Amino acid sequence: MKRISGPARLAGAFGVAAGLALAGSAQADMVKQLGKGEGELAIVAWAGYVERGDSDKSADWVTGFEKETGCKVTVKTAGSSDEMVSLMNGGGFDLVTASGDASLRLVAGKTVQEINTALVPSWDKIDPKLREGAWHTVGGKQFGVPYQWGSNVLMYNTKVFPKAPESWNVVFEPMNLPDGKPNKGRVQAFYGPIYIADAALYLMHAKPELGIKDPYELDQKQFDAAVALLKQQRQIVQKYWSDATQQTQDFTSEGVVAAPSWPYQVNLLESQKQPIASTVPVEGATGWADTLMMHAKAPHPNCAYLWMEHALQPQVQTAIAGWFGSVPVTPGACTGDAKATCDANGIANFDRISFWKTPVANCGDGKTCVPYKDWTAAYLAVQSGQ
Repeated sequence: MKRISGPARLAGAFGVAAGLALAGSAQADMVKQLGKGEGELAIVAWAGYVERGDSDKSADWVTGFEKETGCKVTVKTAGSSDEMVSLMNGGGFDLVTASGDASLRLVAGKTVQEINTALVPSWDKIDPKLREGAWHTVGGKQFGVPYQWGSNVLMYNTKVFPKAPESWNVVFEPMNLPDGKPNKGRVQAFYGPIYIADAALYLMHAKPELGIKDPYELDQKQFDAAVALLKQQRQIVQKYWSDATQQTQDFTSEGVVAAPSWPYQVNLLESQKQPIASTVPVEGATGWADTLMMHAKAPHPNCAYLWMEHALQPQVQTAIAGWFGSVPVTPGACTGDAKATCDANGIANFDRISFWKTPVANCGDGKTCVPYKDWTAAYLAVQSGQ
């Protein structure tokens, strides 16, 4: 089976984005020039993305920004893309670190505004394959500034797995693990409808006869197979995790030994000298290319633009990547001493990642796919045991 490369997936997603162009045509007017900072900045972010040294004094790319600009940063941590969309729809925030399964929904809903890239001096320093990413480029307009990217990983306990698991089957299929004990009650799954894509990605390899080419573009038969796999998985999972900090505790005190995770949790546990490691199995992985998107009615637009530029500085990109376990969006942040960090965080895995994107019915080339609303309904049914 031929695996679709990262760039090819992005090109396919662009067709989806283009289809949303009319929906986004009535967005709020783009900011034409900057004024003085308003003194405040409210961000919705993934855990570990906006740090001021509270967790570790060395992880702080907020304090300096506040001193330089006078913009006091507040952060609302979200545990899922659905929560991010809900928070942004509610208003009151300036920016969100949106993943690809949220960004086009925010554009289509007119919740975010077009970005004036001329007001972001470091725009041209962004990796070209991310700079016009399909998850934030609609109708030739930019609705966000790339922030970080990376893959979801399989985190595992090295005492149970002396060698890295080769497949995601350890969290999907009932089996005995290398320590001779069943995996039931010792593995976790990710909480959210987009996790159906992880099941589809596994089936691309495990059941090639299904003909899945893109885990976000599923016909009804392919979709049903992925949901059936999740229903099977429900019998063995200890928990569906959404809180990154809680997941680290589950690995240290609740007997969890394998789970889909983010590099952020892996780094935290490794820093605590826990027997933890991670891998991207043979099937590849889902992943995220996250974008700073600005609310259509951002209360502090000047501070928002100042943060977008600040976030692209090499030292900030490197700091975020080192703390979260992600990859910078500016190649200049992966040179010199920072190259080792980028290598360790999987910069070479770009072509092995199926980046999160919003499933839509019209998925191109005349194909009809199962839309996201049906993903949500099916996932809730899995959760309730139906």
